[in-house]
Amino acid sequence: MEEYTQLSNGVEIPKLGFGVFQITDYDECKQAVLDALSNGIRLIDTAEAYFNEKAVGDAIKESKIPREEIFITTKIWITDYGYENTKKAFKESCEKLGTDYIDLYLIHQNIGDVYGTWRAMEELYEEDKIKAIGISNFTKARLYDFCVHNKIKPMVLQIEVNPFYQQDDIVDYCKDMDIQVEAWSPLAEGRNNIFQNPVLTEIGDKYNKSVAQVIIRWLIQRDIIVFPKSVHPERIKENADVFDFELSDEDMKKIATLDTGVGSVDLDSYDFIKMINSYTD
Repeated sequence: MEEYTQLSNGVEIPKLGFGVFQITDYDECKQAVLDALSNGIRLIDTAEAYFNEKAVGDAIKESKIPREEIFITTKIWITDYGYENTKKAFKESCEKLGTDYIDLYLIHQNIGDVYGTWRAMEELYEEDKIKAIGISNFTKARLYDFCVHNKIKPMVLQIEVNPFYQQDDIVDYCKDMDIQVEAWSPLAEGRNNIFQNPVLTEIGDKYNKSVAQVIIRWLIQRDIIVFPKSVHPERIKENADVFDFELSDEDMKKIATLDTGVGSVDLDSYDFIKMINSYTD
């Protein structure tokens, strides 16, 4: 079932994954990951700040699926930024996940000592302890600056992308730079009645698919990796069933008309940066 794409360094990564943001209950998270794995999902996206790396690791172990068949992504949080802290945080994440290497390690927010953190990540990558390194929540301008001032260019950029916030400019820029885009909040967390949106429901009816399946397929056809989250087994199964149809060019253009240009957060706003920094107090 799973389809793959190739990162700039040749590493293969699934086009569809499973996210565990806000699933903080250990048992619930572990079961959700097991459900995702049983439905053929092989990319699991977690983070230090999600407080569920151990549940993810225990689920992977319990699944009996060979470690090399599962693509694990985790992210370092701002409280552990800096060269030395990053080395320590990486080791702790590996221990919680029950692995001696991470497939994709990301800087979670573009705040604080991202350059010291990246130097440590570059070294871990060169030591083959990380298969690929990347960043999350960088704007186009900050991404450009980051690429210019580092030895190794990020292989992945993880940002908010959904039908209401399509981010064409930075997605196109990443394609030019050979940086793979991943989408968080692909279903817009249900905002603006997305699951009842007439354009999306009409397209779903055409293919006998749900709105969620249409959105996931739309992202995959934009060459964007997507990892929807759910704790409901039937939804997890449904979200994985997106490789048996293809949206027409006309349907892709219809979805393009839904873009509002407004995301759930303004990454450059004073209020957002102040809020994120408050977590270090």
